[in-house]
Amino acid sequence: MLDDGHEDLFGGIWPFMKRALFVFLPLWVAMIVWYGGVDYIDRTILLFMTTISAGLTFPVIQLFEKLNIKRKIKSKSE
Repeated sequence: MLDDGHEDLFGGIWPFMKRALFVFLPLWVAMIVWYGGVDYIDRTILLFMTTISAGLTFPVIQLFEKLNIKRKIKSKSE
């Protein structure tokens, strides 16, 4: 079961913005790591660190959405 989030759009702008922020989170993490190490770390190692750190944000997003779905299902069943 996937959460399409259409109910959240009636709650104002914040739920919509929260989803938009999570979509771009891996890109922002990659940019922060890249620009933080440009002058200090070899480019090959920096590229590796950037891709790993950006890739690790995907499980965080999935975990957040899974917990959100479980919480909604639990509140509907009670």
